[in-house]
Amino acid sequence: MALTRARRSSANSEKETNYWSSFTDVMTGVLFVFILVVVVLAIQLMQAQKDFQAQTDDLSEQIEKSSKAENIRKSMLDEIQKDLESEGIEVIVSQNGSVISIPNDLLGFDSGSYDIKEKYEAKSLTIGTIIAREIEEHDGEEFLDTVFVEGHTDNAKYQGLEGTGNWGLSTFRAISLWKLWEEELPSDQQLETMQGPEGQPLFSVSGYSDTRPVNANQSTDLGAAANRRIDIRFTIVRADSDTLKEIEREVADQ
Repeated sequence: MALTRARRSSANSEKETNYWSSFTDVMTGVLFVFILVVVVLAIQLMQAQKDFQAQTDDLSEQIEKSSKAENIRKSMLDEIQKDLESEGIEVIVSQNGSVISIPNDLLGFDSGSYDIKEKYEAKSLTIGTIIAREIEEHDGEEFLDTVFVEGHTDNAKYQGLEGTGNWGLSTFRAISLWKLWEEELPSDQQLETMQGPEGQPLFSVSGYSDTRPVNANQSTDLGAAANRRIDIRFTIVRADSDTLKEIEREVADQ
């Protein structure tokens, strides 16, 4: 009987040992999984922090580039205006430092005409020469996206140019100035060879008809003449709004 009790005790002890061995194995496995999860989460957190920093740096870089380009553009247009003043040529720079306006007294456009008269050609060429020089000196081809030569008209209705009216007239005024620069400026000042950062032609021409008057009173010859002008609009390279919004959204989600 004593032997039987001893055998039962040994069997119970063996069962308890097996139970605790299995429990220890399970807990070891759980602990391993827990540590593995913690490691994975830590790696993911580190990667998320790196991504967040990269996106923040990208956004800051885009803003800094745009700000720098705006400052260079304003400085360049101020220099163009000063250089022209020293030549006795008065142009107007917009308040935001992005547009040079060439008034009609430097171009001589009659109402309904897009020809630059011969007596105005010398000053028009001086304007082109100084623009070319300042773009070169300010490395404008690196930060300028497009330079628009924009033609404008007064509100007198024009019937020519095969029905294109004031739209055609304003565009041909811009083309007239551009063709003069293209044909008469020396080879080292050729604007048509300038390229933007992506290799596209830097200059373009456009017309705005009578939609952007600078003088609302066109009942007088002087008021109407003020609107017969050429604007030179300098646009800078910027990250497109969709790119900036995407970066801002990703930063906000972190």
